[in-house]
Amino acid sequence: MPDIAIHPAAASDVPAIHAMIRELAEYEHLLDAVEATEADLRGALFGPRPVAEALVAALDGRPVGFALFFHNYSTFVGRPGIHLEDLFVRPAARGHGVGKALMLRVIEIARERRCGRVEWAALKWNSAAIRFYELLGAKAMEEWQLFRLTREGMERL
Repeated sequence: MPDIAIHPAAASDVPAIHAMIRELAEYEHLLDAVEATEADLRGALFGPRPVAEALVAALDGRPVGFALFFHNYSTFVGRPGIHLEDLFVRPAARGHGVGKALMLRVIEIARERRCGRVEWAALKWNSAAIRFYELLGAKAMEEWQLFRLTREGMERL
């Protein structure tokens, strides 16, 4: 059984996380959409006002996955929640429990912080991810439609 270690990201993890973000984007056929630099990521995670947190998964001492998340708030539940922006495990490390270990740690953090829920999105074509999330007990929110206003859209307004 491989040795999986999950730790909160440190500034020294930024290059590895950034590389994995690019690998995730390539897998999702969205590499051309990645604008974020290592400096952007460092500021978001460790700047004067951090806006996100990350966990890094290491398999036998090598970084092989990450989870990046931030808090939101539910007016209905009356508690904060966690939005999981990205969960990624490098292909060679899949099937060893790394993704599940990352998800369980995010859920543990949500419980420690008395969050009302953990939410995330998955691309509709990513059946492997959807199956993984369903095996964890997650339910697709079919009645909700995801909306996005880009930077260009905000500028037009």
